[in-house]
Amino acid sequence: MSPLTRRILLINLGAPIALVLAFFYLDQFRLSLIDTRLTALRYEAGLIAGALGESAISPSEFSPTLEPELARQLLRRLSAQSSARSRLFDADGEMIADSRLLLAAGRGVVTRQLPPPNIDTPWEQALIRLYDEINALFMTTLNLPKYVELPFTHANDYPEARGALIGEENEQLRDLPDGRIMLSVAVPVQGLRKVLGALLLNVDSAELDARVREERLGVLKVFAAVLGFTVLASLYLAGVIVRPIHRLAEAAERIRAAKGRIAHLSLPDYSHREDEIGDLSSVLRAMTSALSQRLDAIERFAADVSHEIKNPLTSLRSAMETFLRTEKPELRARLLAVMQDDVRRMDRLITDISGASRLDAELARSEARPLDIAAMLQSVVETYTARLSETGPKIELRCIEPGPYLAIGFEGQLGQVVRNLIDNAISFSPPNGSIVVTVKREPRHVMFSVADEGPGIPADNLESIFERFYSERPASEAFGLHSGLGLSIARQVVQSLGGDIHAENRDDGRTGARFMVRLPL
Repeated sequence: MSPLTRRILLINLGAPIALVLAFFYLDQFRLSLIDTRLTALRYEAGLIAGALGESAISPSEFSPTLEPELARQLLRRLSAQSSARSRLFDADGEMIADSRLLLAAGRGVVTRQLPPPNIDTPWEQALIRLYDEINALFMTTLNLPKYVELPFTHANDYPEARGALIGEENEQLRDLPDGRIMLSVAVPVQGLRKVLGALLLNVDSAELDARVREERLGVLKVFAAVLGFTVLASLYLAGVIVRPIHRLAEAAERIRAAKGRIAHLSLPDYSHREDEIGDLSSVLRAMTSALSQRLDAIERFAADVSHEIKNPLTSLRSAMETFLRTEKPELRARLLAVMQDDVRRMDRLITDISGASRLDAELARSEARPLDIAAMLQSVVETYTARLSETGPKIELRCIEPGPYLAIGFEGQLGQVVRNLIDNAISFSPPNGSIVVTVKREPRHVMFSVADEGPGIPADNLESIFERFYSERPASEAFGLHSGLGLSIARQVVQSLGGDIHAENRDDGRTGARFMVRLPL
């Protein structure tokens, strides 16, 4: 069982535990029933004692006494409908009547109530046995005196009866051997303002215990039902929540431990679920797909770097080998020039590759914030205007509307994007040409563009120019001055901001290319 499943079970067991606490509360309910039964028994004893004091005494006006025979008959009739045992003692403490003794042929016959027939099912009997064991463990112990049934009963055997003979009403609780409680109430029997005897009523707690047992069995039945439902509900939750999470964790561990490509590995798809598990599955699958694409891009980047560096290395090695074999000064001079160009080309490649490899980390560390795009463009354009020669292209900034033009971005990286686009435009612009940088607002974006007057871009290459190491350069440009990473870096920065960059050929009656960048507001 997983830790999360155990936690679900523990949380869901709160309701059954509350029912168990209710089970213990019923012990207090039992004590309250005992108090109520004692009150009723005291009231019943008072009624019977009053009747005996009025109807079962001798007619003597000065020294009335109880008439034993009359008292026995009257006590038997008054106790017929009662479950309590009634015993009557005279003023000397001698028992003269007992409701459980019947006179038959001159002999006393003891009556006892038989237990009801057992009609419980085996399941109910097992539940009752469980109840008895639990009840024996947790039932409140009252530490009562033991009840002893004597063959010859005298009032002195019962403290409450002794108290009744001196005019006091008393009650007493005693333990029976089977765990029940014997409830006793003793009241004086008075006639003509004189104590003529004592009436003792006894009843065991069988009825009360049966009622408490019924309540507790009801609690146990509800507890069993709630416990079963809780376990099933917990297992269902474990299946719905824990098992998918476990499968996602196992798949993620396989991906973590995989060596090499992970494209063939996949996570379970729970995206059809409209809950947090579905969201987690979708995010993890998207993350795995992005990781796979990033690893593929790293592999392609490594292969491209290897290929691009091999070209100048091959040229450099060939030039060095030829330089060592020839003695002609003119050829050696040309070979030295070739080697210098190759070294510069490798230096440029290594510098640009280092910058491209650091770009992801820089973007992850940088915090995007609102920028005035027009002010940034103005700063870059002024820098280029100051350093371009008189015969070089002219750079112009056009703001379609009054500023500011606020968009979310990284100031340093976006400045690099603009410089890459302007450098690319300068490379393809003719002498005294014009480069126009335009910025305008759109409903949900700020758009700026860089347009040149060069030869334009072949329609088939409008997308491929953003690939790494794209090396289609003007014929007049010296070989190796550009690494082919500028436009790729520009797209990576813009897309990390949720924007878009694309190229098109000018359609305003002039030749040339236009690069358009859109950044979200």
